[in-house]
Amino acid sequence: MPTANAPRITGANAAYRTVMVPMLPFAAIIVRCMTDLTAPAASLTPQRRRSGTHPAARGQETAIGRKKRARRINRTLAAVFPDARAELDYTTPLELLVATVLSAQTTDVRVNQVTPELFARFPTPEAYASASQTDIEEIIRPTGFYRAKAANLIGLGQKLVTDFGGEVPTALDDLVTLPGVGRKTAHVVRGNAFDMPGLTVDTHFQRLVHRLALTEETDPVAIEHAIAALVEKKEWTMFSHRIIFLGRRVCHARTPACGACPLRFDCPSFGAGPTGPAEAAARVTGPERSHILAFAGVGE
Repeated sequence: MPTANAPRITGANAAYRTVMVPMLPFAAIIVRCMTDLTAPAASLTPQRRRSGTHPAARGQETAIGRKKRARRINRTLAAVFPDARAELDYTTPLELLVATVLSAQTTDVRVNQVTPELFARFPTPEAYASASQTDIEEIIRPTGFYRAKAANLIGLGQKLVTDFGGEVPTALDDLVTLPGVGRKTAHVVRGNAFDMPGLTVDTHFQRLVHRLALTEETDPVAIEHAIAALVEKKEWTMFSHRIIFLGRRVCHARTPACGACPLRFDCPSFGAGPTGPAEAAARVTGPERSHILAFAGVGE
């Protein structure tokens, strides 16, 4: 017989949850309690919108609206780019650190072409610390600014040996003391080698968060803090990867593929590039191209 403190069981579309309910002194019974499953799943960006109709494009978006939109953008990009990652090749924190230093003012593709030989020749901080600058320059020349980068790698190796026991540090304040390492590089290393959330504010990231009207800030550190206030901390590293993937494949600097963009409903800048599906689709690149177009509902 039910007692006064027994829970009421309601809900037609539900799953059972087992709880212990006190009924009599020194005794208990197991009650099957209904948990409602009808709450809607977190939404993704809708795939229809007219150019210029987003509230943010008219300066009418609230702070709460912006945060909701930023998180919806992140969820949508997670579905579009489930394998988003750092596109530099590496197997250790040191390799990622070196590759990221080399990536300044060049492409990840170019860096990945020179790092196999570099990593084989210089596998440890001690190897960089004692290296001949000429030897490093010859290997990394295709990445550009090779003299400065070679000097940074030697100095980086020396500082790792003298100040950090030959290990790549994890603290942001420690990483930025290394030659050639700024906040962007530090967040790449922390987020990908050590699974410590961080926002990588590179040129793609800056360009896209402005185009998406997620912030008006222009200083990279200010941008980092502004976006950190919108996106959940656990998502920072992956949000960076997803935004960068979008910038490299869809939202190009000169002519974005607006008509084939999975974020077109949530983008106040929709219309900056071709909005016609066929013309826009021709501008989408990368190994995920077919998936991107299918997600956006655009045929080949």
